Amino acid sequence: MGKHYTLVGVDGKSYESAEKGTYGGHRPKKIYGKLDCPSALRAIANGGYVKNRVFFRDAETAIASGFRPCCVCMRDDYKRWKAAATIAA
Repeated sequence: MGKHYTLVGVDGKSYESAEKGTYGGHRPKKIYGKLDCPSALRAIANGGYVKNRVFFRDAETAIASGFRPCCVCMRDDYKRWKAAATIAA
């Protein structure tokens, strides 16, 4: 039996997966980004973020579960999200 990872699905619920997630997120802030995001790594190094961290298989799953792109590590995706959110408002 191999290693299992806990990921979040499109319904926002956690599930076990044999594959590691490709994006990480912060559940309370509903933000997702790259696993090597400088902002997330800084928060983790300072003792925060970890207990609220979630992982996603891909960006589409993160978006479908209500998360927005990180403005630090996913700047272009964030700009598109922000523009779309402004139009919808």
